[in-house]
Amino acid sequence: MIVLPYSQTGFAAHAANRKQGNPIRIEQHWRSPAVEPAAAALPYGEVLVTRWTRAETEPFEAVQRGQAGYHCIALNLKCTTLRFEHAGRTIVSGRVTAGAVQVTAPDVPVAVRFESPVDALHLFVSQPALAECFDDLFGHAHTGEVVLADPRIVRDPTLERLAQALAVSHSTDAAAGKLFTDSVSLAIVSRLVSRHFTAAARPAREASALPQWRMRRTIEYIEAHLSDAIGLAEMAQSAGLTRMHFAAQFRRATGLRPHEYLLRRRIEHAQQLLTRSRHSMLDVALSCGFRSQSHFTAVFKRFVGDTPYCWKVKTNVSQ
Repeated sequence: MIVLPYSQTGFAAHAANRKQGNPIRIEQHWRSPAVEPAAAALPYGEVLVTRWTRAETEPFEAVQRGQAGYHCIALNLKCTTLRFEHAGRTIVSGRVTAGAVQVTAPDVPVAVRFESPVDALHLFVSQPALAECFDDLFGHAHTGEVVLADPRIVRDPTLERLAQALAVSHSTDAAAGKLFTDSVSLAIVSRLVSRHFTAAARPAREASALPQWRMRRTIEYIEAHLSDAIGLAEMAQSAGLTRMHFAAQFRRATGLRPHEYLLRRRIEHAQQLLTRSRHSMLDVALSCGFRSQSHFTAVFKRFVGDTPYCWKVKTNVSQ
């Protein structure tokens, strides 16, 4: 058996990915979180998302001896054929459909043999992130560590939709970057924690709207950082809430998800700059928090219906 530790396209894709600052990284090694070389671990409470893609058709084998401290959530984006072993036991051997999810707890060795091309997302989840989700779901802290120990394949339409949302944001560069990735990743983790600990047993409760004073703090923070890469954690911290509580209460108060509101404000700010200044399109894009002019143009057209240039020309004519 020849074990190849990395995707044959991984190095080039990883370099391009890092250059563009994409929040979803391309794996060089199967199921490896690819943290910064100078970092010994993921940032506190973070969920790191990576993507493993292999287009070759010949068999490919890989081994991961277990991630210390992190759960690995694997979300299959396309149908593939494989044999997957978890702690020496075969979990699946054969065809795996798109949308299949598998969770591996920390320090558990796994191995795989791909018999066909594969495209999958891997979420590396720290214990603080799991604890945060559990607390938000059940209203109290979990006794001891939160461990999702069931390695069986999960098929859940909600998880499939969330995984596809992450994949689309990665491939089209049309989402709100880190904030969108943070929000969807936490939704996936929360869904799995809820399933594992039988969420049906907890009393149903509807999230209250974000109080006005917390909303003011959040809006002030957003307005002061429109040109920065704002994450869900930073927005929640400005309101003094955990990420899960904040996201639910913000949507209840505004009717919008945090990343949708942020995009709208960035486009509104861009419209003000386009009418009041002579800055270039690139300057406007960067000052409104977009990574590139093409990304800015795509989002602007989605919200306004015209490209920034056409909208500016029409606005000047009407004035």
